Amino acid sequence: MNKSLLRTGLIGTAITALCCFTPLLVVLLSAIGLAGVIGWLDVVLLPALGLFIAITVYALIARTTSGDAP
Repeated sequence: MNKSLLRTGLIGTAITALCCFTPLLVVLLSAIGLAGVIGWLDVVLLPALGLFIAITVYALIARTTSGDAP
């Protein structure tokens, strides 16, 4: 379970960070006509980034305490 949890945390963190720190979603949402949603991106993306970082840290701690570390 810890391996899938770690994978989920890392992938979620990478995708959310990419969307937070680059204009990727701004360009995409503007291109499809949803520019009004851009104001709400920080409300959703920053807590999601924190959640995925917390999942990653938890999975790493659980992995090292259970003896599954390489």
